Amino acid sequence: MPYYYFPEPPYVLLIAGLLVGITSGVAFDATLKQGVQKWSNERSTRTLATLQGAALRLPYLGICIGVCVFLASGVQIFGFPTNLAYAIALPLTIGTGLLVWSQLGKILVQLEQGGSKALDLDSFG
Repeated sequence: MPYYYFPEPPYVLLIAGLLVGITSGVAFDATLKQGVQKWSNERSTRTLATLQGAALRLPYLGICIGVCVFLASGVQIFGFPTNLAYAIALPLTIGTGLLVWSQLGKILVQLEQGGSKALDLDSFG
């Protein structure tokens, strides 16, 4: 009589990835708000240019790692092998992460050039 072994889905990794993403997101939010507040008080262009430094990249990298582990674990719950799950999650995370980082840079440039009025979406309507 054949015995089939199905590995236990990685629920712990799913929760850990979610918690890493959330805690890194909170750190990213605090760092970004602090940098924009400092720029707002000083109005120097150098502050926004240096805002995308290591202090902001490290929490963003934590968000990306947490999301990647969360996505791969979620795919594994449906029975996919680990290698395939990470082969799906890694390009999704890298692509989305690069697009969001690029968009953040564009928003910071708009903020630097036009102040907070440049980001006011209600003025278009």
